[in-house]
Amino acid sequence: MLTVIILTLNEDIHLERCLSSLSTLDANLIIVDSFSSDKTSEIACHYGCLFVQNKFVNHSAQFNFALTQLPSSTSWILRMDADEYLTPELAKNIKTAVEGKTEYVGFYLRRQIAFGGKIIKFGGVSGVEVLRLFRHGFGRCENRWMDEHIEVDGLSGRLDGYLIDDNKKSLTFWIQKHNLYSNREAVEVLKWRHLNRSVPSRISGSAKIKRTIKENIYYRLPVVSKVFIYFIYRYIFRLGFLDGREGFFFHFLQGFWYRFLVEIKVIEVERHLAKGQSDFHEVVENILNVRL
Repeated sequence: MLTVIILTLNEDIHLERCLSSLSTLDANLIIVDSFSSDKTSEIACHYGCLFVQNKFVNHSAQFNFALTQLPSSTSWILRMDADEYLTPELAKNIKTAVEGKTEYVGFYLRRQIAFGGKIIKFGGVSGVEVLRLFRHGFGRCENRWMDEHIEVDGLSGRLDGYLIDDNKKSLTFWIQKHNLYSNREAVEVLKWRHLNRSVPSRISGSAKIKRTIKENIYYRLPVVSKVFIYFIYRYIFRLGFLDGREGFFFHFLQGFWYRFLVEIKVIEVERHLAKGQSDFHEVVENILNVRL
């Protein structure tokens, strides 16, 4: 039987839409909540979800905690965010995949991102494949602070349809969230530079290609030039400008502002490390507000 895992924190604006899109799957639903103060628990109860609360450290740790809460009937696991939902085509194909016989232990789903009420179709972000569906006992989330993916032991296939990422909260919320994300991604850059050059991983597909490019090319370029080049690549060469006003806003904020924020936070930490007054973990924890 399929079990869907959804991580939440004050997601009453999104959760019902997410759960409604799962209604045809006949699945176990597990909500792992980070102590919401809104109506998240009420909505979860209405839809018959198993509702568990756990202190949030990062998405990887929270998801792997969720894997310890699975019902015994679980044979497949689907990872969802509360602000995501399945198109009917994808829901149908997921149901077919988990109910039939297959050599695959994981499946990639195609994701589309909405910004400002509009699906972003260009700039290299539309249809990106993410491994979200996997057989119980064959997959686990990477232990990372940011850009974590599901690792599976075995072959992976692909399903048609889309996973839609459409956050309805304000732009202020989006900026605050990405400011926190930049702390976590800065941690990953700093760990790569100062603790080890490469962390073994079993991820595959486009996620592996992107990480290889990031670690072997992007990290090594000068700060200003690489952030600017990345924005131009997305907005001009990957045709991001064809999404109009919303496309410019999205690619500037997510492809330039966010990337630049990560880099200057890395520089801030490294400036303190250069003084030699504290060890790596202490400086990172104090400046980026994480607990390694």
